[in-house]
Amino acid sequence: MPGRDDAGQGAPVTVTMAKAINMGLRAAMEADPKVLVMGEDVGKLGGVFRVTDGLQKDFGEDRVIDTPLAESGILGTAIGLALRGYRPVCEIQFDGFVFPGYDQIISQLAKMHFRSLGKLRVPVVVRIPFGGGIGAVEHHSESPESLFVHVAGLKVLACSNPVDAYWMIQQAISTDDPVIFFEPKRRYWEKAVLDVAAGPLTPLHAAQVLRSGDDVTLLCWGPMVKTCLQAAEVAAGEDRSLEVIDLRTLSPLDLPVIFQSVRRTGRAVVVHESPLTVGMGAEIAARITEECFYSLESPVLRVTGFDTPYPPSKIEEDYLPDLDRVLDAVDRALAW
Repeated sequence: MPGRDDAGQGAPVTVTMAKAINMGLRAAMEADPKVLVMGEDVGKLGGVFRVTDGLQKDFGEDRVIDTPLAESGILGTAIGLALRGYRPVCEIQFDGFVFPGYDQIISQLAKMHFRSLGKLRVPVVVRIPFGGGIGAVEHHSESPESLFVHVAGLKVLACSNPVDAYWMIQQAISTDDPVIFFEPKRRYWEKAVLDVAAGPLTPLHAAQVLRSGDDVTLLCWGPMVKTCLQAAEVAAGEDRSLEVIDLRTLSPLDLPVIFQSVRRTGRAVVVHESPLTVGMGAEIAARITEECFYSLESPVLRVTGFDTPYPPSKIEEDYLPDLDRVLDAVDRALAW
C-alpha cells in the first residue's frame, strides 16, 4: 500500500500527535478510496502543522486537494461530494478561520440527514486545530467547541493525545454522520507510544478515566487534559485524590461515566479554555446538578478562559487555565 512504513506494519512507535493524525488519515485513505482530504495548503505544503505531510505525494492530487482560501467553498464542496458517496475530510487551517464556513455547517451539513427524513447522509469530517498556547496572532487561538455542540446533527470530538488521535480520526471518518474534529494545536508535538496492532482502547463516544481519585472529579478535554493530570499529580502530594476524566466526545456526552464519578466523589470541576459564559462547562454543570444533586458536597465549579476576545500572545498565559487556577478550584470545592 502507498506510503506504508514500520508504524503501518503494527510495530509500536513513539509518535507526536501530528504524526498520529497523519497516520490515521493515511490508514483511512488506504482502507477506502472514497476518503478525500481537502483544505488550504494540505497538499504540497502538508498543512501549516504538517499534519497532512506526504499524503498528496502518495495518494495524488485527486484525493488530497489544495483548495482556494474560501472555507465556505471548502465545506460546500465537501457536502456535495459526500452526497455523491465520498467521505471528505476538510482541514480548517486555524480555529478562527472556520466562521466563513459556519453557515454551510449549521444550515446544510448538520441538517441534511434530518431534512431528508433519513434518506441522505453526509459523512464529512471537519478537522479544526483549536486552542491557544502557541503564541499566535488574532483568530489563531480560538476554542469554539460550544458553538458546534449547540447545533443538533453534529458529532463533536476532541482528542488529547497521540493514541486517541490516531484511532479517533479513523472512527470519525468511518461514521456516516458529520463530525467536527477538534485537535489541540499546542499538543501537536507531544509524544506517546502508539501500538497500531493493539486496536482502539476506547469506543468513539466513551469518556475515559485517565486517573482514579476519591475527592474531586476533574472533567476536561483537548489541551486541558494534560493540565488536569498535572494538577492531580500535585494534589496527590498534598493528600488530595483527584479523578481526571477526558470527555473525548463533547456531543454526544458520555454522561453515565460523568455521573458515576461525581456520585462517588461528591465534587466536580470542569476545565476548558473557551470563555465561561454559556460554555461547555455550564451545560455539564447543569446536567450534573440535575442528576447528581443529592450526591454533591459542593457546587460544580468551572475553570475557564475569560469572557473576552482571545488576548495578544504576550499575555495569553494569563488567559489560559493553568495549574494554579485548577488547584484553586479544587481547594474551593473541598472547602465547601
